[in-house]
Amino acid sequence: MAPAIPRRRLLQAALFATATPAFSYAAGGGSAAAATLPAPSSWTLRPFELKDVKIGQGVFAAKRQLMLDHGRGYDVNRLLQVFRANAGLSTGGAVAPGGWEGLDGEANGNLRGHYTGHFLTMLSQAYASTGDQAYAEKIRTMIGALTDVRAALRKDPAVLSVTGKFGTAAENVRGSYQYVNLPAAVLDSSATITLSAWVKPTHDANWTRVFDFGNNNTRYMYLAARNASGVPRFAITTNGPGGEQALNGTAALPLNQWSHLAVTISGSTGTLYVNGTSVAQNTSMTLNPSSLGALTNNWLGRSNFDDPVFAGVYDEFNVWSRALTAAEITSLQSNRAAASSAGRGTLASYTFDETTGGTFADASGRGLTAALRRTWGGPSHAGFLAAYPETQFIDLESRTSPDYTKVWAPYYTAHKILKGLLDAYLATDDARALDLASGMCDWMYSRLSKLPEATLQRMWGIFSSGEFGGIVETIVDLYTITGKADHLALARLFDLDKLIDACAANTDTLDGLHANQHIPIFTGLIRLYDATGETRYLTAAKNFWGMVVPHRMYGIGGTSTAEFWKARGVIAGTISDTTAESCCAYNLLKLSRMLFFHEQDPKYMDYYERALYNQVLGSKQDKADAEKPLVTYFMGLTPGHVRDYTPKQGTTCCEGTGMESATKYQDSVYFKKADGSALYVNLYSPTTLTWSEKGVTVTQTTDYPREQGSTLTFGGSSAAFELRLRVPSWATSGFRVTVNGSAVSGTPVAGSYFAVSRTWRSGDVVKVAVPFRARVEKALDDSGLQTLFYGPVNLVARNAGTSYLQFGLYRNAALSGDLLPSLSPVSGKPLHYTLNGTEFAPFSEGTEDPTHAYFRRSEPKVVFGTTDSGVTNPARADGTTFLDEIWAGAPFGTKAALVSRVQSTVNSWVSAGLLGQADGQKVVTTAQNASYVS
Repeated sequence: MAPAIPRRRLLQAALFATATPAFSYAAGGGSAAAATLPAPSSWTLRPFELKDVKIGQGVFAAKRQLMLDHGRGYDVNRLLQVFRANAGLSTGGAVAPGGWEGLDGEANGNLRGHYTGHFLTMLSQAYASTGDQAYAEKIRTMIGALTDVRAALRKDPAVLSVTGKFGTAAENVRGSYQYVNLPAAVLDSSATITLSAWVKPTHDANWTRVFDFGNNNTRYMYLAARNASGVPRFAITTNGPGGEQALNGTAALPLNQWSHLAVTISGSTGTLYVNGTSVAQNTSMTLNPSSLGALTNNWLGRSNFDDPVFAGVYDEFNVWSRALTAAEITSLQSNRAAASSAGRGTLASYTFDETTGGTFADASGRGLTAALRRTWGGPSHAGFLAAYPETQFIDLESRTSPDYTKVWAPYYTAHKILKGLLDAYLATDDARALDLASGMCDWMYSRLSKLPEATLQRMWGIFSSGEFGGIVETIVDLYTITGKADHLALARLFDLDKLIDACAANTDTLDGLHANQHIPIFTGLIRLYDATGETRYLTAAKNFWGMVVPHRMYGIGGTSTAEFWKARGVIAGTISDTTAESCCAYNLLKLSRMLFFHEQDPKYMDYYERALYNQVLGSKQDKADAEKPLVTYFMGLTPGHVRDYTPKQGTTCCEGTGMESATKYQDSVYFKKADGSALYVNLYSPTTLTWSEKGVTVTQTTDYPREQGSTLTFGGSSAAFELRLRVPSWATSGFRVTVNGSAVSGTPVAGSYFAVSRTWRSGDVVKVAVPFRARVEKALDDSGLQTLFYGPVNLVARNAGTSYLQFGLYRNAALSGDLLPSLSPVSGKPLHYTLNGTEFAPFSEGTEDPTHAYFRRSEPKVVFGTTDSGVTNPARADGTTFLDEIWAGAPFGTKAALVSRVQSTVNSWVSAGLLGQADGQKVVTTAQNASYVS
């Protein structure tokens, strides 16, 4: 039962009373006092920084280089375009990436800004790993631009002055949501009128207004640059759209070219001119501005309807209290109004000559100064930073159901930006990045702390719209730097109690939930545990992990189907072409890593190896591309699936996390005990570790997983500590360790760590043998649907067929239980094999070959050592076959041990009536006469 006073309220007073900054930082440019996150005291292990672990040649280096090249070559001004546009700043002609990071992408671009945050993180990791100043320069460019964006958003909009038709002009950048607000007296209730404007549209959206005078959707008068047919339209009404008296043009206005538009009304005649030519006339008009009465909305560029804001440039706008003649309209084509036969507008005349400020002078003599405004007003707090208005955040607070065309995970996007800023600060010491990040959290606290508890719970429970990603983790990380009590209080405002409480009680409620909306919540909960000591956070995270792994996990380490979870234990029943969203693997890796810092259960690093060496590596295409990072969104596991490395409309969440993954492959190879007494080697990967506190270097030399083991060479100073080498759960036999050529005593246990304790000296060499064997993993809900592994490597069949392939693997199984002898190696292609004419290859290879990750196991006959007994392989009611039961006893030390197992199994199956006596004898005889790989 929930306490009467919410937990977040109870802690708030204490937080404000006790929190003090870890250190101060400068609000402007320059360097901060430090740029490292203090490790929580609750972590019994500590990670190394990326700069401390250098990647050597191998599969990780090759994949990473592709991403490093992409990051180095990409113009970051394209990413900044949506931010600058939102602030009304010049975009310098940059073209946004498009897709989810642009105004024309899915759901109206409501997620824009998220990809820029991912890119900042990728650049930060690239710089931390390589020290290449090219990445630091890009980071500084982005931080400088975002600082300018926030400064612009803090103020009323200012004119963006550009070259005009005759002199200077005012540009309205698409995505700025800016318009010109005219005084109410502009039309002066004139019965006869002319309105004239020079415009240069830069986008072809329909129904954008050149001008719109009205009160609401009933009484108004507008000129649209494009109607539904793409041509200019003037309309006036006192009875809504159904009562419009209109003038429609005949051709679309060209983009990025100046066009002159004019409308005259005199008596019952209205005329629309385009570039001096009359294109439409209505002689039956009964309405004019005097019919409208007093109007409150008098706008250039904005509609009284929910239409897009005009994107383009205004030069002159004039209003006369008379109908200009055709000759006077013609005169306006080559002259400013003041120099034309028409003269300046008598009701209003704006030349847009201003180069600063946000107001426009009226040259008509009436003194009707116009002002630049935003449709949404402005930020509620000075810390606000986004690539779109604050409106999505506002809408979410009253929303009860999802609609991503209106509200698409605004706090998720805020998280990506916040994380990018924090990572940029940690990588470069640029205090501007820290100031931007701290300001964002101040703004979020100012919004969320005012909301009732029930409102917050409702918000975070809404699919998609309420998604907030890993924001809690990042806020707590920031709190460890700023020490602001508000920041820790903010992190707790994201508590989704129904989820936390269910998982803390180990009650599985995941069926039907959006996977990636919820996985990163638990990484944040662990960080809240670190900051508050509240154990339910850590308990919930541990239990949640166990609900996903293995119960909702595919062999490659991925989870989710069509982005959602289904019932616990349903694997085969969820396989589709939209399984295993890549973001899910990224976030599960982060969660596993963080849990391991608290509890050194090897299962977390076993999962880490599985997902990293298979889904994460396989999600990155082995191809260079300047435009796209080439990362999958879904990892379809249906038969014959071909991976899509340019998913959806581009710049998706998974491409963002994919960029991050490819620049931090080394982050979990090594960990150290908090007291420095041990070094954990979690992954076998060609790397060089510099353990500065010990003055020690450790260089791993290996081609793992093409090589079945690794060599660790020590350098630097002498130091005493325990070396803890991970024994993978699949390494059931043959794991061996030598130090300087001598075998280390002890019995390695699969799924544990093997410890070697000594004083290590420069030149010491540790050799680790990790023998692989081929094995299968069965779908939890269908034992006949299986996936093939060789050591840590998932092997997938390459075949264009779209039905499950059938394979048998016992035919030449080794006494050890290794199924590899049943396959044939492909010469010159490590880890490639053939079976029945079909090639198997590592899942990690980023190709566009059609693949089969799962296949149907088919063992129709009892065969030993390639010798067929002629006996049908019977099965129990649960699908377990006779051969399954025999080989479940592997490894067999000798042939006699295998034959004994065969005899006992025959006796059991004959007694159960599952196998005939004669057939049983044939089976035993075949097993005795066959030859086996040891």
